[in-house]
Amino acid sequence: MIYFHIPFCKQACHYCDFHFSTSLQYKEEMILALQKEVALRAQYLTDKTIRSIYFGGGTPSLLTAEEIEHLIGNVATHFEIANDAEITLEANPDDLDKAKVQALRHTPINRFSIGIQSFYEEDLRWMNRAHHASEAEASIKRVQDAGFENITADLIYGYPLLTNAKWRSNMEKLLTFNIPHISSYAMTVEQKTALAHFIRNGKTPPMQETQSAEQMNMLIDTLTKNGFAHYEISNFAKNEQYAKHNTAYWQGRHYLGIGPSAHSFNGKSRSWNIANNTRYMEGIAIGKPVFETENLSREDQFNEYIMTSLRTMWGIDLEKIVRDFGTDSKQYLVSHIQYFIDQQEVELIQKRYLTLTVKGKLLADYIASELFIVQ
Repeated sequence: MIYFHIPFCKQACHYCDFHFSTSLQYKEEMILALQKEVALRAQYLTDKTIRSIYFGGGTPSLLTAEEIEHLIGNVATHFEIANDAEITLEANPDDLDKAKVQALRHTPINRFSIGIQSFYEEDLRWMNRAHHASEAEASIKRVQDAGFENITADLIYGYPLLTNAKWRSNMEKLLTFNIPHISSYAMTVEQKTALAHFIRNGKTPPMQETQSAEQMNMLIDTLTKNGFAHYEISNFAKNEQYAKHNTAYWQGRHYLGIGPSAHSFNGKSRSWNIANNTRYMEGIAIGKPVFETENLSREDQFNEYIMTSLRTMWGIDLEKIVRDFGTDSKQYLVSHIQYFIDQQEVELIQKRYLTLTVKGKLLADYIASELFIVQ
């Protein structure tokens, strides 16, 4: 699968620490660099059939339909794109006007990930989002009216302005659109963001773990009662319409990341491009992409599998542990996870799969870290 990191945004959300620039001055040059990187690194993936292309960022919906089509066409030059490939565009609601949606209808894009975050104007302003509450609603309707059905939308919970009543209203409003997939994330405070600065200076209260836990439980209860499967900590889907791209990440499949700060993974190593637009483009221009690589030890690969698989409803497969890491690793895992089974935070299904309970989902990262092999 292929991931494109589009490093441009209209403005900086206060909570975001992803790599981006608010200047579009070099957008055309960046598009050319992305195309060239696909050619330079095509050999990274041994499987030449692409089943997923994902445009993330940044704000990929700042690209024109023509630019998106050129990037997809460039992938097709070096790979075979499967007929049923999932091709996703992350989009901000304010970018999805009627003309843009109609133009995208003529591209291979077949899935939208729309960054709603909240339907409350004051919350969007607090986050410094570029769109208005009215645009959040209109964008979903506009995409649906254009004939797109494979849609996911994001909501954020666990921040000071979000009362439980507002959170319930956000969820209920999103459910009225009858979209097949919803992603929802707890607000986190990253060190170099404006939000972290505001908290340090007393301009906004810190996040509260108890609020996040309560609102996560509300999320799980509301969406599962409405027919959604909670298939990953932050993701819910109806009728098995799981995100192919993200599911591939969690299942350890190989991927190539294109663009500044994009990550790649081939099972044995992980690499990440430099998070600097100018240096990224300079390296691509001379045919020498600037990236770092980390070779993964057997223990790293074990820990990676534990971290990603435990987040999903499919859980840790003990037979895969034996097959990929040996009987000793299974014995290590079983002995260390028993405490969490006793605490009813993990359960063993069919004597083979270890999955988190609802109680355990609140502690997913902690439980995973306690199962890691420490080198």
